[in-house]
Amino acid sequence: MSSRADYDRLAILVHEVRSPVAALSAIAETLRDESLEPSVRRELAGLVVSACRGIQRVVTDAAVASVRLEDLDPGRLVRETVTAAGLGGARVRAEVAPALPLLEADPVRLRQALDNLVSNALTHSGSDAEVVVRAATDEDRILLSVSDSGDGIPSDEQDRIFDPGVRLDTGRPGSGLGLAIARAIAQAHGGTLTVESTPGDGATFTIVLPSR
Repeated sequence: MSSRADYDRLAILVHEVRSPVAALSAIAETLRDESLEPSVRRELAGLVVSACRGIQRVVTDAAVASVRLEDLDPGRLVRETVTAAGLGGARVRAEVAPALPLLEADPVRLRQALDNLVSNALTHSGSDAEVVVRAATDEDRILLSVSDSGDGIPSDEQDRIFDPGVRLDTGRPGSGLGLAIARAIAQAHGGTLTVESTPGDGATFTIVLPSR
């Protein structure tokens, strides 16, 4: 590559295109079942559109701090994220609070952030553990969280894990980019990404965003 910036852009592109491509592959496998109800096929078609939008956006604009705001239903975002992850065989469950207000946010970027958090949780939880993705409110804020039951994160490492390239367990797959990208996306929306964790008792990553 001609520069460090070019290298970083390529690394982000490779990292971020994996989730929507995996979703498309899982959807294609599911659609081979000719007995699927029309309502299920419509839902899967919507997921295809979402995955294709994600790929197109990442390919044309890898700068994760670039956001295009529109009205967004956070509950729907969480449900679509969970459905796509579940098609790949993961044990992922959604918990969505009732009557959530709309967000003014970029649906493609927030989906990138959630996909990264879910992928991170699955990597550290093991194949039999369940990951829970939640959407809730706290006063005038929207909270999008991903909880796992993995090994947890030592308190003295909880800031460092958001630095690009940092991997606490090099024996597991990963590039060390997912959490850094998710935090950058949260900050680009005027929000934050934090972690609460106790070693041996899993971790919860929470994106906090201002409601519309």
